[in-house]
Amino acid sequence: MLLTKEQDRARERRRWEKREKKLAERRAQSVRDRQAILAVVGVLVVVGGFIFLANFLTNRTDTPATPEPAATATSEPTGDATASATPTVTPTILAGCTTPPAVPGAKTVTGQPDLASAQGKTFVATMKTTCGDITMDLNGSAAPQAVSSFSFLAKQNYFNDSPCHRLTGDAQGIWVLQCGDPTGTGSGAGPGYHFGVENVPANDVYPRGTVALARQSGDPNSNRDQFFIVYKDTTLPKSTDGNGYTIFGTVTAGMDIVDKIAAAGINPSDQSSPLAPISILSVDVQPKA
Repeated sequence: MLLTKEQDRARERRRWEKREKKLAERRAQSVRDRQAILAVVGVLVVVGGFIFLANFLTNRTDTPATPEPAATATSEPTGDATASATPTVTPTILAGCTTPPAVPGAKTVTGQPDLASAQGKTFVATMKTTCGDITMDLNGSAAPQAVSSFSFLAKQNYFNDSPCHRLTGDAQGIWVLQCGDPTGTGSGAGPGYHFGVENVPANDVYPRGTVALARQSGDPNSNRDQFFIVYKDTTLPKSTDGNGYTIFGTVTAGMDIVDKIAAAGINPSDQSSPLAPISILSVDVQPKA
């Protein structure tokens, strides 16, 4: 069939319009696709921002300005992307010391102490260690509960074979050797009882030779089994509960033993225990003549 020129032009126009319509549809689809992609990217950016913010807030660690002697560890190593691996160091047995016995682990006691039994009395405690004897005067007049508890645990052989598990020094700004936990970790469950704070120095200064109870920061009624010996005058600001640490005795002989343990330094393997180990073999408490 022959088409007139007018008909031929009309057919070409329809073809052109059809092609333009398809091109317009493709361009519109392309725009919609780009918008969808941008929307997905926007959502991912927002979600990622929320995830980052949540992780930042929940993973914060606040380091206390002043370390405190405590019944559990009070400071934790913080991760450092540039830090090298902590070396494993073999403890050094010092001259005049013997190899510590096996750590006994958690212990139980029979009954509970009469926390008023030491009231108005003084005692002498002889603590035999793997490095020699440390002698202490215990003041039941100033700290009756602490002295009553310490004497009770000594009679039950509670401290026997337990290591002194924590040493602090210049890096921590406090100078103490901490003992009394049969598990050797500082986080043992204790003897099954606890009591409050007494005989805290008004000026927060704990002189060299002081024997005081360690406890959990924020809980003034958490005195139990652990104690520390101060080998250099130390200022300990009061805990977050507004209380200090119970002084119940003074070392009268054997500070040279504590000094040489302190001089050997802290074990870099755990950044807490003495590099030169020392364990309590037994504790004998007798009334002071």
